[in-house]
Amino acid sequence: MIGAKKSLWQRIKDVALTDVTVFARGGVDAGSLERLEKLLIESDFGVPVSSRLVAEMEKLARRGEIKTQDDFETALRTAVAAALTSGNSDPRLKFADAKPTVFLVLGVNGAGKTTFIGKLATRLKGEGKRVLVAAGDTFRAGAVDQLRVWADRAGVDFVSGASGGDPAAVAFSAIDAGVTRGADVIIIDTAGRLHTSDDLMEELRKVARVIGKRLPGAPHESLLVLDGTIGQNAIVQASTFTASVPVTGIVVTKLDGSSKGGVIVAVHEALNVPVKFVGVGEGASDLRPFDAAQFAQELFDR
Repeated sequence: MIGAKKSLWQRIKDVALTDVTVFARGGVDAGSLERLEKLLIESDFGVPVSSRLVAEMEKLARRGEIKTQDDFETALRTAVAAALTSGNSDPRLKFADAKPTVFLVLGVNGAGKTTFIGKLATRLKGEGKRVLVAAGDTFRAGAVDQLRVWADRAGVDFVSGASGGDPAAVAFSAIDAGVTRGADVIIIDTAGRLHTSDDLMEELRKVARVIGKRLPGAPHESLLVLDGTIGQNAIVQASTFTASVPVTGIVVTKLDGSSKGGVIVAVHEALNVPVKFVGVGEGASDLRPFDAAQFAQELFDR
C-alpha cells in the first residue's frame, strides 16, 4: 500500500531507539521519546496524534508491557490501527435502499478526483452495477475529456453539460438520466479550484442542495479526495470542504510514492470521518478499500 524506501519502523529503529536495554528496565529514556515524537510528526501524523502515541508507548513501557523492540513495534502498530478504527470509521460505502445511489466527489484540482472516479466506476461495474458518471467540473474541458475516457474504458454511462455551464444543472440532469436509464449508482464530479475560494464552496453547497431536492436523501456519500503527498495541508483542505458540504468519507490518493502515510491518521482524527479508499497507483486495480489493520502493518513493514 505504501511504497516508502524505508519503512516507518526502520526509521524509528535508526533514529529513535538507540538502546534496547531501556525496555528491559521498564522505561524509555526521554531522548528516545523526543526523537520518536519528532519522527512521527515528520511522517505527517501531526502533533496531537504523535504526542498521544508517544505517551501511550511510554505508559506501556513503564507497566512492563514493552521490553523488546518487537514489543514496541507491535504496540505502536496496534495503536495506529486503533486510532483509525475509533469514532466514525466504517470504510464501507453506503448505498441507498432503492436505486439510484448518488456519490458526490469533492477535492481540489490535482488531488486525483477524476482518476478516482474512473477507478471507482470500474470497480462498481465489475461488481455488476450499472453506473453513470457525470462531469460536473464544467470549467475544465480537460477534466471532462479525461472523465469521458475513463467512462468509455469502464463501459459505463456518461453525461456532461455545456462548457462553463451550471454544475448544479449537470448534477440534476445526471440524476434524471440515471433514473431513466435504470442506473444503480450515479457518480458526480465537482469543480476543484483552490479550496480557499469562497465561490467554489458556495457552488458545492448549491450542487449538494440541488441533488437533495431532485432525489431526497442524496447524495448518499460525499467523498473527499485528498492528495496523500501534501502532508498536513490535507487537514486544512479537508476542514474547509467539510465546513461547506457534509463529507462522509475520505479518499487518499498517491500513496505509492509517499513515505508519509501518517496523514491518514491525522485526517481521520481531525475530522472523525472514515477513510474509504486509498489510491496506490494509476491502474484501475490500484484503488483499494481501506483496511486499518493492513494499513498499519504495511506502514511499518515497507
